[in-house]
Amino acid sequence: MSRGKPTISIVSWIVGLFPAVAMAAAAPEQLCAGQTALPGPDGRVLGHLPYQQVAASDLVPAPPGFAVGQPCLIHRDAAPDLVRLLHAASGVPGVAGQLHAISCYRTIARQRGVFCSQIGPTKRCKDAAERARAVGPPGYSEHATGYAIDFGIRPSRDCPDVEPCIASTVAGKWLLANAPGFGFELSFPSGNAQNVTWEPWHWRWVGSAITTPGADRARALFAIARMNFPASPAITDASAPWLDAIPNPSIGPPLPPAQRQNVPPAEGVPATIPPKPPAILTRL
Repeated sequence: MSRGKPTISIVSWIVGLFPAVAMAAAAPEQLCAGQTALPGPDGRVLGHLPYQQVAASDLVPAPPGFAVGQPCLIHRDAAPDLVRLLHAASGVPGVAGQLHAISCYRTIARQRGVFCSQIGPTKRCKDAAERARAVGPPGYSEHATGYAIDFGIRPSRDCPDVEPCIASTVAGKWLLANAPGFGFELSFPSGNAQNVTWEPWHWRWVGSAITTPGADRARALFAIARMNFPASPAITDASAPWLDAIPNPSIGPPLPPAQRQNVPPAEGVPATIPPKPPAILTRL
């Protein structure tokens, strides 16, 4: 394949990954009982992009002791970097043993339960639009891909799960400063154009470099999000030339430049150079 223009087969493959982007939405989509939403021209529903459910054969268990509550399954491509991240964190005072998974892979059916369970007159949100500010609708969540992890702190030290206060904890600051070095980027930074709340706990894996095994597949999946709704902190190395083939619809103003840059290491929190992968990586 030439480096100038991608082949037709690659273009077709990319369009196949994003069917909602390739064609205009025809009808409202039912998200929950009594709750519908109309997909936009770029395929988004209530601000969220569509994601298909990963094949079960691509999922592996996270390291023992990482999950809190539900078991944590992650995409096999992301597993080695997650092990490396946790290994690095284990050597940092105030961070060691505190990073855990609140949520990892979710089926679309599970996502529907998470999304719909808090909608109603006596629930947290009055309708789907309000709920979508903090949770992706079923079929529109990065968790279905197996690449997304919601991190939590244990012990919590007065910071509940999935709350912005994680960014002010020692472990949360370390994650913000170091997660990109292990291939993870923050999907929903403050003030993001998707109108999703700031989620300093929600990270997606795309590989620290395009040459990382599996990174090309992850980056193709998140290409629309990464081009139009940049993560921050983000992975900023050069992308493969064929990504230019992906449609880039006009969806509103871009984020301010300050929000597109990596967050610098937090003051007083040691930055970490990713260590050599331990032997366990070969068995994931």
